[in-house]
Amino acid sequence: MKANRRDFLGQVSVAGLAAAFAPGRSKASEPAFKGPRVRIGASTYCYWHFRGERVPIESVLSRADAMGLDGVEILHVQMGDESPAYLNYLKRTAFRLGLDLYLLSTHQSFVSPDQGERNRNIEHTNYCIDLANRLGIPSIRINSGRWGTIKSFDELMTRRGEEPPLPGYTDDDAFDWVIASIEKCVRRAEESGVTLLIENHWGLSRKPEGVLRIWDAFRSPTLGILMDTGNFLEDPYDELEKLAPYTALVQAKTYYGGGEWYTLDLDYPRIASILRKVNYSGWISLEFEGKEDPNTAVPKSIAMLREAFA
Repeated sequence: MKANRRDFLGQVSVAGLAAAFAPGRSKASEPAFKGPRVRIGASTYCYWHFRGERVPIESVLSRADAMGLDGVEILHVQMGDESPAYLNYLKRTAFRLGLDLYLLSTHQSFVSPDQGERNRNIEHTNYCIDLANRLGIPSIRINSGRWGTIKSFDELMTRRGEEPPLPGYTDDDAFDWVIASIEKCVRRAEESGVTLLIENHWGLSRKPEGVLRIWDAFRSPTLGILMDTGNFLEDPYDELEKLAPYTALVQAKTYYGGGEWYTLDLDYPRIASILRKVNYSGWISLEFEGKEDPNTAVPKSIAMLREAFA
């Protein structure tokens, strides 16, 4: 009798497993899929635009918690203190508030004919990878860099980001330098479990074709693309659409009070639609870049993004 009972239970277990994995099984018990879900966070940059005294990172964490955000992006140059004690303090604070630290936004330029200069930027980027790893941050923003033939950023913006190469060199030379330099950073990132995200920024990555040229040289899960909605100054939606299928993270610019350098009137429901078409499911990271008080502009921006990406 006991043997029969064991046989019966075994048959029921096997039958149950078969039913669970059968392609035509009933979906009545499955949760309804409502499409890709984005998570919304904010950069510490929203509260400090490279002017005046740095706004402490922990202050931004508290404000993000009050707004019910999912996480915070840290602008590296805003940190100041990078001691182990401070890094642990930030990790504990984020954990206690239930916030993810999802991106360390860093600066570097690999566009230089000087190998020593490129090496210094490689070392800096590898240091930032280690810093992100110590903070438990899974990704860092990297730049390709630019020629530097236009010294003033205000003038660069007046020229809509266009910058001539150094005499005797071409953009093809610069792409070779950038790709070779990033390759040395990819090795460190792979070891650390940190994803590098190349942003459509000024310089070689000003256009989607430049971003994709760098990304295509690797086709590695360790190198992704970061879409910045505010860094295409002409026809942004066509440009954003080119990056959308490969985008791993989105930085969303807003300009309440007028932009610090320029102002774009971005249609976020349209941008959300572009991302939905490619089933984007990841972070929408606010980068408020306007002149209004961030204490009023950031909550307005977050409310607008939540509505657009609902």
